[in-house]
Amino acid sequence: MKAIFITYNQILNDRVHEVLDRHFARGFSKWDLTYGRGGIDGEPHYGNHAWPSMNSSILTIVEDRKVTPIMDALRDLDEQTKKQGLRAFVWNVEDQI
Repeated sequence: MKAIFITYNQILNDRVHEVLDRHFARGFSKWDLTYGRGGIDGEPHYGNHAWPSMNSSILTIVEDRKVTPIMDALRDLDEQTKKQGLRAFVWNVEDQI
């Protein structure tokens, strides 16, 4: 099993959910308001008057075979929406209940 952590501009919410649905990644935990800024470029997402946009974040645990198709779809989405900001990270899941 693998954990995929996705953080993205809230405007992409429906599109990120579509990626997960399309790849049958049904279960996830979501944080609606996530502050952040990109490490390379991009504008901060602080939810204030100077930087009003906000991020959301999702953590989903999936079978190993689903990781590559999900990450490829997220890469495509990021490529289509470069100015919005989307990052995804994959970790090993050692154990679960």
